[in-house]
Formats: sequence, C-alpha cells, structure tokens
Amino acid sequence: MKDLTQTSETNGGTGHLLHSRAAAAGDVGLSHLTQMMADFASARDWEKFHSPRNLLLALVGEVGELSEIFQWKGEVPRGLPDWSVEEKEHLGEELSDVLLYLVRLADICDVNLGEAVLGKLKKNAVKYPIERCKGSSNKYTVYKESEIERNSENHEV
Repeated sequence: MKDLTQTSETNGGTGHLLHSRAAAAGDVGLSHLTQMMADFASARDWEKFHSPRNLLLALVGEVGELSEIFQWKGEVPRGLPDWSVEEKEHLGEELSDVLLYLVRLADICDVNLGEAVLGKLKKNAVKYPIERCKGSSNKYTVYKESEIERNSENHEV
C-alpha cells in the first residue's frame, strides 16, 4: 500500500488526514478524528461558527438526514442485504456526518469522548446487569423498581 500522506493544499486542509495505513484502512481513533476536524475547521477559519449550540443543531440535522434513509423502509435485517451499493454508501456518508459533528462538539465542549464512552459503558453495565436483563429490552428503571420491591419485601416484619 502506498503512503497516503498529503499536504494541506491537496487534501482540503486536514494536513495529516491520511497519514497512516490505519487511517487509509478506516481504523481511525477518536483523538485522530478530533485533530482532523480541528484542522479542517481551522484551515477554513470556521472556529468562529463552531459554538456548542451551532454544532449541536448541525448534529441534529444530520441525525435527521440519517433517519430519512430508514424512514419508509420498515424493519431491515442486519447487514442490509437488500440494499444497493449506492444506498449503503449514502448511509455511510450520513453516519460519517453524525460522527464528525459529534466528535467536533465533544472537542469544543472539552469533553474527552473516549473517556466519556468508557465511563458510560461501565455505568450501563451496572444499570443493566446480565443476570437481570439478558434477552430483555426493558429500561433500567424496571430493574431498579423490582430491586426496590424486593428490598422492601425483605424488610417487612
């Protein structure tokens, strides 16, 4: 595989957009995406437009565009086997837009998205213990309520 390093002039102002084989293969980390988005905005002098509010509204707009793709399809199987190449490409573009705005919003709000995600996964593991929720789509409040009921039954005399 050839080196995909490009200059700011040739790649739209991202400087190190495709600086590694991992990036070329699509295996890009959050910190790398964060830096690429910051470089992209800086090269275009867009930082002044990237307030948390504006980025959130742009993110919501992109989520709307993503939802339009599925709006009239009904339930679709995993892997989208009946979708055309063009439909999957469009889906990938909209998913990318959502991710890029989310990463940029986290950066502007000074939130380490990687740390936040890992923390949230730990909290979810506590909220949704395997032994109580496996195979169920109930919200965690159902598990909490049943725990409260069990505890109150155990304390009754």
